Amino acid sequence: MSKNNSDKETKHAYKENLKLLQIELVKLQKHIIKHNDKILIVFEGRDTGGKDGTIKRIIQHLSPREVRVVALGKPSTRDLSSWYFQRYTAHLPASQELVLFNRSWYNRAGVERVMGFCSDTEYHEFMETVVDYEQLLVRSGIKLLKYYLDISKDEQKKRLKERKENPLKQWKISPIDKAAQKQWHQYSEARNIMLARTHHLVAPWTVVRADDKPATHINVIKDMLLRLDYKDKDHNLVLPDTQIVFNYEEACLHNGMIAP
Repeated sequence: MSKNNSDKETKHAYKENLKLLQIELVKLQKHIIKHNDKILIVFEGRDTGGKDGTIKRIIQHLSPREVRVVALGKPSTRDLSSWYFQRYTAHLPASQELVLFNRSWYNRAGVERVMGFCSDTEYHEFMETVVDYEQLLVRSGIKLLKYYLDISKDEQKKRLKERKENPLKQWKISPIDKAAQKQWHQYSEARNIMLARTHHLVAPWTVVRADDKPATHINVIKDMLLRLDYKDKDHNLVLPDTQIVFNYEEACLHNGMIAP
């Protein structure tokens, strides 16, 4: 079989698998609406980690009235003078809603920490209170899932180059991109601390090895569907590859499951 035919078969299999999973997502949304559920999905990861593409596949065929994607920009002067969690709290899901955060309050533990956009005091205050904040959300009835999309340094370099060269991706370019590779190790250290200190029973971290975009889309959706309740679930369809999506453990920082 030629490489072109092999690639076509792989792409066809991906599209067919994605379609079946998106049907499951529609079932999930019907359940959320019927049972007045409040679902919050947090997506974190390095620049070019694939958050945009993964979220796009999740919401593609869902009712936009009950789905919201939250991707907040640079904080305003008022935001900077407010309680840190305030701007995020305003976007939490109401009953019957599925809300996906494309980056979240964990900006403070990642980009802000590495780039010096927050003080040491602000960082430590965040790290000491974020678990309490999430526990309050869950106690209020919100079902919270947290995903960290992890990629290798070489894959990030390739995606940053593509971002610069593709005219359809120019909107994604930011000054922070320039620091992504230069400060790779600082971002790794910040990630490791964040995962270790904010992984807790009520809202654990799920790590995704995201170098392969199609596999990322498929397995994140499978994991979501596996973790959330809904009627007529196809249990055979929603089992993710545990080499791609897995619960965070400290050992993953040393055994190659998480990029160094």
